[in-house]
Amino acid sequence: MKVIELDYPHTYKQDDFPPLSIALGFFDGVHGGHQRVISSAIETAKANGWKSAVMTFYPHPLAVLRSQEDVHYITPLADKIRLIGSLGVDYLFIAKFTESFASLLPQQFVDDYLIGLHVKHVTAGFDYSYGRLGKGTMETLPYHSRGQFSQTIIPKYSIDNQKVSSSKIRSVLQNGDVEEFRILTGRNYVTKGIVVHGEKRGRKLGFPTANVQLDPDYIIPSTGIYAVRATVNGQTYDGVCNIGFKPTFHQEKGNLPSIEVHIFDFDESIYECELSIEWYIRLRSEMKFPSLEELVAQITQDKQDARKFFEKNTF
Repeated sequence: MKVIELDYPHTYKQDDFPPLSIALGFFDGVHGGHQRVISSAIETAKANGWKSAVMTFYPHPLAVLRSQEDVHYITPLADKIRLIGSLGVDYLFIAKFTESFASLLPQQFVDDYLIGLHVKHVTAGFDYSYGRLGKGTMETLPYHSRGQFSQTIIPKYSIDNQKVSSSKIRSVLQNGDVEEFRILTGRNYVTKGIVVHGEKRGRKLGFPTANVQLDPDYIIPSTGIYAVRATVNGQTYDGVCNIGFKPTFHQEKGNLPSIEVHIFDFDESIYECELSIEWYIRLRSEMKFPSLEELVAQITQDKQDARKFFEKNTF
């Protein structure tokens, strides 16, 4: 897959690309609904002898239009690129979302970013909008196309009569329901970060942990104890992860929760290494314990519960 970043204004011409069947959307999470949009664009490309493409945008519009500095993503850009590439797309256009880009009139967006890139067919969800204030819709797109491309509208994607959306999935993650995330997306939630030095209390208690500093773009699941799989240096291990503020040791909460992974049957130094966490199930809420003995007993139980989960469930 060829990845092309588009500034505004861009300098590409029609002749720079073959005829394209393109899927449009922000595609945060690349969930089942997104996959239907992208797969439809790929099928249209194959049926007509064209190339397939996806156009997404970065950063999130809220980061620009509302100046939100703490916008988090289900799939930060690198993960989104990887997931879209795995679907078999030929071209991925990443349009830089700026105030100037957001001010484009619908016709100008179509002229510059669709007709101007040799698009012959557009596929998008029923609620896709484009142009200044989202004035362009899938209903207006045939008019703005100037007869240069056709279109396919993908209807609402639902599971159990509930619309699957990126907003829904963000809410699910923020509630710690990583099992529901798996149902909505067809995969486990995955985050990546760097192993850093922590307070080293876990090792003293007999449960050494990897303290992970996540990429700040990720949505962090709610506090609690989770059964996870950790991948480091190309190897994957079962484990338990604590997201929280360690109330047994700290009276006041910090600004951000710590993320600590106890990796089963593992005893290597991995400081400064990238560690990937695959989230499977939330085992319990974070608790404050009256004694270290009770804390150790609960961690032992958490470890047993996670082992039983992975023995019972094959993924």
